[in-house]
Amino acid sequence: MAVAKRKASSVDALKPLANGGNAPPPKRRAPSRNASTAAATVNPNINGEIIDAPGATRASPDGDVNVDIVPGAVKQANRTRSESPLSDAPAVVEPPKKKNRGGAKKADAGRDVHEAEEVVSAVVDAATSGKPAPAKKARGKKVKQEDGDDEAATKHAKPSPPKKARTPADDERADPEAEGDEEADEEEVKEALSRPPPVNSDYLPLPWKGRLGYACLNTYLRQSNPPVFSSRTCRIQSILEHRHPLRDESQPEHPTKNKPDRSKPADVELGKRYMEAICLANVKDVAKMVRWNHKYNIKFFRLSSEMFPFASHPEYGYRLAPFATEALADAGRVIAELGHRVTTHPGQFTQLGSPRKQVIDNAIRDLEYHDEMLSLLKLPEQQNRDAVMILHMGGIFDGKEDTLLRFREIYAKLSDSVKNRLVLENDDVCYSVHDLLPICEELNIPMVLDYHHHNIIFDAAQIREGTKDIMDIYPRIKAMWDRKGIKQKMHYSEPTPAAITGRQRRKHSPRVATMPPCAPDMDLMIEAKDKEQAVFELMKTFKLPGYDTLNDILPYTRNDDNKVALATMNKKKRKDADETEPELVPDEDVGMGGPEGRVYWPPTMEEWLRPKKREVKKKAVPEGGKANEKMKKELAELYAAKEAEKKAAADGTVKEEDGEESDVEATPATKKARAAMKKKEQAAKMKAVAKAEADEAKKLAKEAAKAEKEAGNGSKVTNGAPKAATKAQGRKATVKKEVVEAAVPTPSPSDDEGSELELHDEDDDDDDAPPMPALKRRSTGSRATTGRQAKNMKVSYAEDDGEESMADD
Repeated sequence: MAVAKRKASSVDALKPLANGGNAPPPKRRAPSRNASTAAATVNPNINGEIIDAPGATRASPDGDVNVDIVPGAVKQANRTRSESPLSDAPAVVEPPKKKNRGGAKKADAGRDVHEAEEVVSAVVDAATSGKPAPAKKARGKKVKQEDGDDEAATKHAKPSPPKKARTPADDERADPEAEGDEEADEEEVKEALSRPPPVNSDYLPLPWKGRLGYACLNTYLRQSNPPVFSSRTCRIQSILEHRHPLRDESQPEHPTKNKPDRSKPADVELGKRYMEAICLANVKDVAKMVRWNHKYNIKFFRLSSEMFPFASHPEYGYRLAPFATEALADAGRVIAELGHRVTTHPGQFTQLGSPRKQVIDNAIRDLEYHDEMLSLLKLPEQQNRDAVMILHMGGIFDGKEDTLLRFREIYAKLSDSVKNRLVLENDDVCYSVHDLLPICEELNIPMVLDYHHHNIIFDAAQIREGTKDIMDIYPRIKAMWDRKGIKQKMHYSEPTPAAITGRQRRKHSPRVATMPPCAPDMDLMIEAKDKEQAVFELMKTFKLPGYDTLNDILPYTRNDDNKVALATMNKKKRKDADETEPELVPDEDVGMGGPEGRVYWPPTMEEWLRPKKREVKKKAVPEGGKANEKMKKELAELYAAKEAEKKAAADGTVKEEDGEESDVEATPATKKARAAMKKKEQAAKMKAVAKAEADEAKKLAKEAAKAEKEAGNGSKVTNGAPKAATKAQGRKATVKKEVVEAAVPTPSPSDDEGSELELHDEDDDDDDAPPMPALKRRSTGSRATTGRQAKNMKVSYAEDDGEESMADD
């Protein structure tokens, strides 16, 4: 069969999308930006378009994303597997199991696969048509199966849905090594509890002389400033957007201030340059990760398959040479100089036993990409042979025998370089050690023994669960490695303590408690969620070489980063000119743990890697808090009483303080004199209240000043409460004054509108008392002006012209 090769360049892949897919893009003059300016911003703490690749944070490439490891400053809301380089691969198929297995899996690979095709197709259509991509459809009632003949109907999610029977279609869409929490029904639990106990060996490979390693991501370096990791990726849409020039090409890119301008013509070279910047940033950090590992005696590392995003994509794939040749060679020199071993592990969609040609083509492209990446490291001969690619057999399509037969046929067509690197690993879904041993011996393919997988999937007729019986076939496994001259490696991990059923036990524990019974000079990959910390845990437990190089980190403190120092230097200079600025850590030492090697964080204490969150302290209740509440209540009661009086006045009767009703038939002169007396009396009361409030405010201000003087400069937080209380007292005094003003009776409609009467106390010269505001009658004549509307207004008792004429008549 013909094998589809990867594209020589991403430029050709992007050409159909330029200019609406019609003519080739117009040639553009090279921008005048220098290399540093043209480089994209690849720090995910600054650029939200740069995200962590899902494969980097898994305990193994087939598990779900471990979001707890890398929260980051930018929440990975757009993290998805929908744009996998092999997104059109089918779901892994496992044989139908017992029905009536309740609980739906959180990680549904088959459903994600078909959604991936829709998302990628929508993005491409949107780019060619210029229309926005449609919103992601809700997961519908039908899911297309591997062979395309059947469709399994599932109900939409509802609140508290009843458990439904688990169908064979659910098993076919199972995701190998799923890391999500699994639900189990009563039948599963009973079956799991009835299994025989494991039989483990009491042998420990001590004293240890081998190499320990972890996969893809370093939790300590990922939280450095700037972060160090090799799994940066982005969305395809981001690549398409970066075909357009920046708004200001003379300045570096900024996520908000200097973004690509879509109004300018697209240039596929710009999109290519953007992707290459992400790739080169990943490769650059590999060298630092290897040096970090060497400092703490970790000499085995799995390179992330996402180091070159979309390199094996069927539409946007590209070759690594020549743009990454020099960068990979530099990383390879560091690896060779320190004598480390590196490997890779293509993901779950790379399957050579599928009956679909498209899946086979995708898998071959992915293997060729991994082989090119390892070859460009230019490692010495033995290290180059040891740089293997670990692969699962994958799903069961039409039975194991037919799947293995197709694998034999496709394997024969692979390039010699890929064959020399390819090794098979037993999985925890379909293929046990005894399923793979015959075909590995037949095709001369080394086999990686994974102890965790073996304890879940094994041939009970030949072997028991545990690490004791498996030791009987160690010679057969080792012989395949020796035949090719490759250093043997094994994988070790443990299930979470709470796992009971087989599906639950697939979830990897954050750390491991012991070591497997392997050769003491073995290369052992620890597949655990806490990555390098799981290796440190073994070092501390068994006093392995390198345990004396590390120490516990200081909570919320990173002495090997420049974040605190830069923040101090950026502040305005203080009055003390003799104060020395903090020293910056050299770039090569950032994230290296400092001279004391503080890189180990205790289990579940990952938050210590990041600065402590600011705690908002509650303001202290002022001493006069209860009195203020009482005053507020009294003012509310006074306001309600005045409102009742207004309502009574509107009905035609107003009750005086002595209980007598006012005479509505009184002459204008009588009404005028009576209103003047009432106004003067109310003004006197209001002034008394205002003066009392002012005195109280002064008293509180003096107490606050005294407390601040005693406490000194460090009492800013506690002094805020008296100051806030003073402001509150002033506001309450204003409210009370407004309420009193609102209680002033409305003058009679017969008052002279042309004359004005300004109310004030001629004998009062107290400067502390606020000036007496004058009130002016509202045009309605039914209610008094209240609140701020009454300030600095004069009360007019002038009669309306019409009423005055009637009185004269």
